[in-house]
Amino acid sequence: MRWEQLLLDDAFTGGALAWVPGRTPQVGQLVYPAGGALDTLCFQEVRLPPGGHPQALGDPGHIQLRGPVRQVVTRTVQGESLLAVRSDYHCALWKVSKQGRAAPLQVLQVGKGATGISLSPHLPGELAVCSRSGAVCLWTPQDGLQQVYKDPETLVFCDPSPWRWADFTAHPRVLTVGDRTGVKIVDTQGPPGCGLLLFRGGAEASCRRGERVLLTQYLGECGPEPQLPTLHLICTQFSLYLVDERLPLVPMLKWEHNLPSAPLWARLLPPPCPGCPRPLLLGGQGGHLQLLHLAGEGASAPRLAGPPQSLPSSSDSLSAFPLLEPKSQWRLQERLKAPTIGLAATIPSSASEPVLSLFQLSAAGDVFHQHLHLQADPGPHSRAPTASWTPQATACCSRWLKALLDVPPTPPVWAAPTFSHRRLLGCMEQRKVEQKGPEGLRAAMAAGRLLRQKDVGSPPSAGPPPAPEPGPEDELSARLEAAWQGRMAAWWERQQGRSSGPGRQPKRRKRRTQLSSTFSSLSGRLDLSDATSPPHSPDRASPEARPRPPVTPPSQESTQELWARGVPSERQQTLRDYMARLPLRGDAPRGVRSPLSGTSSVRATRSRPQTLQDGAAELPPRRNTRRGAAVSSSQTSSVRATASRQQALRKKPRMGF
Repeated sequence: MRWEQLLLDDAFTGGALAWVPGRTPQVGQLVYPAGGALDTLCFQEVRLPPGGHPQALGDPGHIQLRGPVRQVVTRTVQGESLLAVRSDYHCALWKVSKQGRAAPLQVLQVGKGATGISLSPHLPGELAVCSRSGAVCLWTPQDGLQQVYKDPETLVFCDPSPWRWADFTAHPRVLTVGDRTGVKIVDTQGPPGCGLLLFRGGAEASCRRGERVLLTQYLGECGPEPQLPTLHLICTQFSLYLVDERLPLVPMLKWEHNLPSAPLWARLLPPPCPGCPRPLLLGGQGGHLQLLHLAGEGASAPRLAGPPQSLPSSSDSLSAFPLLEPKSQWRLQERLKAPTIGLAATIPSSASEPVLSLFQLSAAGDVFHQHLHLQADPGPHSRAPTASWTPQATACCSRWLKALLDVPPTPPVWAAPTFSHRRLLGCMEQRKVEQKGPEGLRAAMAAGRLLRQKDVGSPPSAGPPPAPEPGPEDELSARLEAAWQGRMAAWWERQQGRSSGPGRQPKRRKRRTQLSSTFSSLSGRLDLSDATSPPHSPDRASPEARPRPPVTPPSQESTQELWARGVPSERQQTLRDYMARLPLRGDAPRGVRSPLSGTSSVRATRSRPQTLQDGAAELPPRRNTRRGAAVSSSQTSSVRATASRQQALRKKPRMGF
């Protein structure tokens, strides 16, 4: 929604600036919002001398409202001047006397939000109000509020914009209802839903792709000799259309305005002289202005008298100001480039030559005035009106500039953060910090001020970083360094000598110690000792009975290639080293195989209880001698060791073995 407002802010459609005629043709009132929130309605009495600069008479009057002013509409019907104001959710109506005093008549509340208001040119005090829900209501002091139309959907095709607009026609009981897709004529006294399209955004009007309606306005007036009584103005972001309500769907005139910003307001002025074309002002949101002259009365079709003329905007007057320092120049430039939210114009009838007094209201609250000389009969070679810089206007701009530069820029207002203070303080209390830190933080938050250094105490002293701990030699870094220096061959020879030398043995022994628990299931399955020989006691074993160095028989070397097929290559050397250290005997029976051979572990598990029973049966008889007792105890421990290996066999093997 914010992005759409930057592209097109339709809240000020129709304009928030109006001119109310006063007791004389040279005196009137400018009605506009003021204040930072645009919620103060100001009534400034202005005198327009013939051919001179407008003069403000006294201080403006103020009416404080409860919402921002979005649109201000004035109309004089049967000698009564009425003033209607639209806010976001309220609409108000005043009656303005000749002396300039405003008397309130009614205040309406619009729950869904108001998008547009219009005053009737036929009946004094009749007001048409549109809401975002698609409802159109009529209000009069006698009958009150009456809903005459409601349609939440758009007229021609689907468009997500909730903008709606309503205006009157040549008939007092017929209204025009518009949205972004088209304009429809609605009879307030007919059945609900009846009506016909006045304008369709499509091929009938030769519309471009993506063209949308931005403004629709009735150009006729009620009088004895009305000019253009059935003509309606429809503005899009590309073109301007003049449509006659007697000939719907086919525009009488189409003109591409080429405005850089979206046209959101238009003002049709009376002719400066009898029989002259009527000036039509078209204003864009960026302050761009176009002046058109409409000719044609009665049965003649409307036409443009002369080419449209571009008028200078407020930002074009930057060159008339003196050169300032860069910071002040930037402030002046930004102030002059503020978006325009209102447009008002009048032509004093007492002037000797046609003069146009043009007022523009910016979003910053500044009211700019232009004094333009008009041509009575603009032709095809007429020049655009120029703004005259009188000494009085120059002095007024100098005072405005001095007041602008004297006011210091508004500093940013500090506001309390929106996150939870309790959660933040709870996390801080859990940390081991000084007592002064949390207390100073709470005091600063309670006082609503910025946190200073003295509130949290002295900052912790930053000590030297800890020295890196000595670690093992990085083999990868050494290899990369040798490869970078071109000494990879020497590094490889050193690695080969280190792996085969005695210095490598402790590390390999440590590695076997770490892997001994991994291969516990393997040692529990292996039982290649002689079953007829008595088991050896580790503390009383003779030198001849000690285990001899491992000797790998040729049959075992041939079987190693078989079991090595299922073992990963990075573990084969480790497994060979581990098998070399096992107490294997060269005279092992031929029928017993290593569990690492092709024999399955299931067969080795089933044959082991039978081997244990046979060994126990072939043990010699028990003797009462001391030596026999020792042998008997050794045999008992051997049986227990074999049983423990059998229990280890039942455990789940690790690492896939």
